[in-house]
Amino acid sequence: MFEDSENKDISIHGETVKPGEAKWIKIPIDRLPTGTLIDIPIYVFNAQQPGPTLLVQGGLHGDEINGVEIIRRMLFEGCYKIKRGAVIVLPLLNIFGFVHFSRQVPDGKDVNRSFPGVKNGSLAARIAYEVTHNVLPQVDFGIDLHTGGAQRHNHPQIRYTESMPESKKLAEVFHAPFYFATPLISKSFRKTAYDRKIPIIVFEGGESMRFDEYAIKEGIQGVLNVMKFVGMIDKIDPMLIERKESELLTKHKWLRAPTAGMFVPQVLNGSSIKKGEVLGFVTDTFASYCEEVKAPYNGFVFCINNQAVVNQGDALFHIGQ
Repeated sequence: MFEDSENKDISIHGETVKPGEAKWIKIPIDRLPTGTLIDIPIYVFNAQQPGPTLLVQGGLHGDEINGVEIIRRMLFEGCYKIKRGAVIVLPLLNIFGFVHFSRQVPDGKDVNRSFPGVKNGSLAARIAYEVTHNVLPQVDFGIDLHTGGAQRHNHPQIRYTESMPESKKLAEVFHAPFYFATPLISKSFRKTAYDRKIPIIVFEGGESMRFDEYAIKEGIQGVLNVMKFVGMIDKIDPMLIERKESELLTKHKWLRAPTAGMFVPQVLNGSSIKKGEVLGFVTDTFASYCEEVKAPYNGFVFCINNQAVVNQGDALFHIGQ
């Protein structure tokens, strides 16, 4: 898919990483009210032999820590010792959200709704600007690591862009339990990359502020699968040999709470479901009513809301077929 790419110098924020070099680069972004400087850390691994450049990014939302751990573990275990091409690793983009246990930056803005960014704009816009203008011009494709938000637990899955065949191919190669196309969102990182003809796939696994070992291992396995596919590494030791084939979902929908109350799921995330099967129920604290949530068709559950108390209309299950 990227056979025509050639190795090159990687230049980010005035720092150059030549073929055969590895370097840690820091982009100054702001400071805490205490005066502590805040930098965006970027690792660049540039192989001697020519090949494509991959971006692996985590922590776009500060509370989505599984992606941060996937990258940390791969750095610790030396997974980026590549033979061809280059890997740009952005372990934690939204440092402010991370230290505040928050999805957003302190002013409440979502970095993933602030692209392509503004050089002298809000904090979120400035973070987005640095990625758009310093990092994206260097890469051929990327993997953006996320988790579910607001206590929603995502079974490991890959989301790709329907109108970009390279994106779908990367999703297939990643080989998560589920993969499916999702629309591009205005001012998102993936939409900005798409406008520059850079395919990005989005890995979702686990939920915010909780480590999920299965999702972390799936994420590591998937990144390595992609690196092997594009020739950066020659072989990998499979971490999840027993897993079944990846399921392509061609339709998906949210099942929502029919009423307010306590939500009790009755199925495991990632499991297959049958039409009419009771997936869970919403009840009140006095057992005066109990509303069942049933599967509208045969398929799979790939996200469950772990919020115990819900309001009418809240998203409970994300299912696909």
